[in-house]
Amino acid sequence: MTTSQSAPDATDLPDATEIAALRDLAERVARAAGDLVRSTRPDEVEVASTKSSPVDVVTQMDADSEALLRRLILAERPDDAVLGEEEGHVAGASGLTWVLDPIDGTVNYLYGIPAYAISVAVVAGPPEPERWTALAGCVVQVPDGTCWTASRGGGATRDGRALSLRPARPLAQSLVGTGFGYAAERRAAQAGVLAQVLPQVRDIRRIGAAAIDLCMVADGRLDLTYERGLNPWDMAAGGLVVEEAGGVVTGLRGRGASPDMTVAGPAASVRALVEILEGANADSGA
Repeated sequence: MTTSQSAPDATDLPDATEIAALRDLAERVARAAGDLVRSTRPDEVEVASTKSSPVDVVTQMDADSEALLRRLILAERPDDAVLGEEEGHVAGASGLTWVLDPIDGTVNYLYGIPAYAISVAVVAGPPEPERWTALAGCVVQVPDGTCWTASRGGGATRDGRALSLRPARPLAQSLVGTGFGYAAERRAAQAGVLAQVLPQVRDIRRIGAAAIDLCMVADGRLDLTYERGLNPWDMAAGGLVVEEAGGVVTGLRGRGASPDMTVAGPAASVRALVEILEGANADSGA
C-alpha cells in the first residue's frame, strides 16, 4: 500500500460476516502466539538485540512469536498485507493489513513481570493510525490468558463478556495510564508533562504495555490512558477495543491518534485531558 491512499469508503469495507471471521482469526492466532510465549519462556530471558536505544530490547521470542503470527495469518489469507514490529511491512493485494505486536511489553517479559501481551489487528486502508479503518483485533495478556477482542460494529469483549466503558469521571477522580519512550531526551520531556498531569488526576499507572493500558480503559480498570510515541502495532487492536466499548481514541490539536500522541477513554474525560496535554505541549519537543 502506498502513502497516497486514503481511508476506504464504508462501501469498500468487508461485510459483517467477513469482519466477524477476521475477528475470529485475530483471536485464534493471538491465542496461539500467547501459548507459544507462555509455554516456552526460559527461566532467564536474554536480550537478542536492541533497536532505538540500549533499553529498547528485542528477545528471540519476539521474533519467534511474530513468525508464528505471520505464518498462521497468511496460511488463511495469503493476499493480505502484514505490518509487524520486528519484520516490518510486507505488501498484499487485498486492501487489508494485519498489524502485529508479537510481544507488547518486552521489558516486562524480560524481567518476568506478568504484564505483556500479544496484539493482533486487521485494518483497511493505509497501515497508518490516522488513515486506516480498524476492522478487528485481539489482545491476549500472556501470563494469565486474559483475552480482549473487538470488531468494527460488533462490540468488544473481555474473556467473552461484553464491555461497556466506565462513565466519564472528573479528572481528579480518574486513574490514568501512561508510558514513556526509550530515548533519554524523550523521557525527560515526558517527565515534564507528567509533572503537569499528575496533580490533576487521581493517580498514574505505568504498566509497561500500551495494548494492555488501552484494554484496561475498555474494561474499567483504568479511566484514561495517554502516551506519546506509540507505534501502529501498539495501538491498533487495543484502540479498537476502546472504541467498540464506547470510548474515543484521539490525538491532540484535532488530529487522530498517532505516534505524536494517543489519548483514550470516555469522550468527556478525554477532552479534559487533551486540554492539559495541549497546554503542556505534550506532542512536541524531544
